[in-house]
Amino acid sequence: MSETRSDGELLRAVAEDADRRAFEELYRRYAPWLTARMRSRCADAGIVDDVVQETFLAVWRGTARYREDAAAAVSAAGTSSGASGARGDAAGWLWRIASRRLIDALRGAGARGRLRQTLARLRHRDEVSAEERVLAGVEHGDLAGALVRLSPELRAVLQATVVDGLTTREAAVLLGIPPGTVKTRAMRARKQLREALA
Repeated sequence: MSETRSDGELLRAVAEDADRRAFEELYRRYAPWLTARMRSRCADAGIVDDVVQETFLAVWRGTARYREDAAAAVSAAGTSSGASGARGDAAGWLWRIASRRLIDALRGAGARGRLRQTLARLRHRDEVSAEERVLAGVEHGDLAGALVRLSPELRAVLQATVVDGLTTREAAVLLGIPPGTVKTRAMRARKQLREALA
């Protein structure tokens, strides 16, 4: 009783009737193949599994539309067998969806990684650094007096670049001033400290 339906019939049933059985058959037919192809492009099995799921989710929700007329034209031009051409066209269509989603996922993973690094830096900024402990311990010494005598702008630059270990560019963003100004203020602050401690 169970006859094998063509890819076009399955896709039509999913798109027009939200036929769950047609979707399951399509998934069983193509998910292993698509997963194997994706794994040859990406070593992260978690990302691959997500991409395959998102691909079939797009098919189910109808956000990805299969155009059988365009596929038939490609099939007629490229193959002599209508049945194998239709199957290849559906596979190619799923591959295009999945490959685009893989690119998006990899771009997103890079952005998420950069965000995680930034958040980790911010989290660690709340912790007291070794330099801050030393500076806090020198309450009445020469260094503390010299630091207190610095203008707030110079002290902020030293805090950002020396104590917090930020680059010139990061300190500029944090303080809201140009990088050149950070360099100039850091140079002036070091000169004033050297003179005060000499």
